Amino acid sequence: MFLGLDVGTSGVKAVLEDEAGALIASAGRPLALSHPQPLWSEQNPDHWVEAVIGAVDDLARARPRETAAVSGIGLSGQMHGATLLNRDGRPLRPAILWNDGRSQAECAELERRCPELHAIAGNLAMPGFTAPKLVWVAKHEPRIFAEVAKVLLPKAYVRYRLSGEMVEDMSDAAGTLWLDVGARRWSEKLLAATGLGLDHMPRLVEGNERSAVLSPELARRWGMGADVVIAGGAGDNAASAIGLGAITPGDAFLSLGTSGVLFRVTDRFAPVPEAAVHAFCHALGGLWHQMGVMLSAAASLAWLARILETPEAALLAPLGISVERPSPVQFLPYLDGERTPHNDAHAAGALVGLRSAAGRADLVQAVLEGVAFASRDMFAALARSAQPITELDLVGGGSRSLLWAQIMADVLGVTVHRVEEGEVGAAIGASRLGRLAATGEAPADVCRKPQRLQSFEPRAPQRAAYDDAYAQWRKLYPALKECIS
Repeated sequence: MFLGLDVGTSGVKAVLEDEAGALIASAGRPLALSHPQPLWSEQNPDHWVEAVIGAVDDLARARPRETAAVSGIGLSGQMHGATLLNRDGRPLRPAILWNDGRSQAECAELERRCPELHAIAGNLAMPGFTAPKLVWVAKHEPRIFAEVAKVLLPKAYVRYRLSGEMVEDMSDAAGTLWLDVGARRWSEKLLAATGLGLDHMPRLVEGNERSAVLSPELARRWGMGADVVIAGGAGDNAASAIGLGAITPGDAFLSLGTSGVLFRVTDRFAPVPEAAVHAFCHALGGLWHQMGVMLSAAASLAWLARILETPEAALLAPLGISVERPSPVQFLPYLDGERTPHNDAHAAGALVGLRSAAGRADLVQAVLEGVAFASRDMFAALARSAQPITELDLVGGGSRSLLWAQIMADVLGVTVHRVEEGEVGAAIGASRLGRLAATGEAPADVCRKPQRLQSFEPRAPQRAAYDDAYAQWRKLYPALKECIS
């Protein structure tokens, strides 16, 4: 039996999988965010640990025999979060999260300090990444910075509290801007640019390697054996890829979660920093991946549902399962800034083209199409370094909408597949990494692709209409940047 733990932004998920790869049980606990100032986003690291232990407690109560049989644990989690520990291993301040935008000025400073940053880290300096956060702390909270003994990412802090070991995997480490991503090792040059050294970093392992053993106290608490292996694990998107069987170069998927992610597996380090494409290590040795990120994907629809005080399902229902032409209204989904391709933490959303005849359905369709157009931006960015993507799996909460899936196919001009993938995708991937670390099995034997439920082909007339609408949509960001940023 194998346990997968996903330390998300809004909650923790825990899943039990058996040796046949079947999901036996799952549990979750919510997490709260703190926004003490504009652009700030923080969490208490100990709340992650409490939520993880609580979720596994729930599994142990509901399925005691299966929980006791766990031999491998895998960890996944939100990337980039800066968890600053003192010499006693205790947090010095709340963790600064991936969607925190306070360090825009420090990004420019970091790139001035280390002109080789793009070549080594394979990524632009963005406020979401970890290193600029430390430059901000050094500048604005120097007493705290002086006490920093270790910097851990969220799931690495949970691992430390579960096992006593400070370890990080390559995929999550690649999102810090301190990793030499091509060489898969910490870069002393990048660390020095933020006033840190190798001693501030945890030990590195691959995602499917053994990283630690569950503490005896927790093993007894959950009725487990004495040698429960904890795998290196993965950042949330790489873990989702493991759960989707995306472990072969060329495999691609689009996740419509709170944020949106376009993920493609590569067999080499292939950075495209000028297009704000992320180039990270995959969770398995010898593989990397490219990733385009939008910060408000399904979150955009949730925003509209909130301000209209209408459930999302009720917003979508009047539009049916397809639309015949683009909405007369256009939407920029930059509600929390944007990464790919603009790298602009101050970018703002907009509804453009409103007239008195516009109705609620036009606004809903505009939001779906705005996210699809932003996805097309990511497609174009990834195409700069490799062959264009010709088909992809659609996952995440937004994938449940047949309408959105068809709009994606029409806008992107590729076949889109809805797959059998629930809300525990990253946790499933984590579980499989735990299995690989415990058993030593071949990844191809464990990381199997899910069943495809439905495929959507681009429709020629709609594709042509969306080409024109996209060309107009692309003019909005530069035209409005100065007045809405």
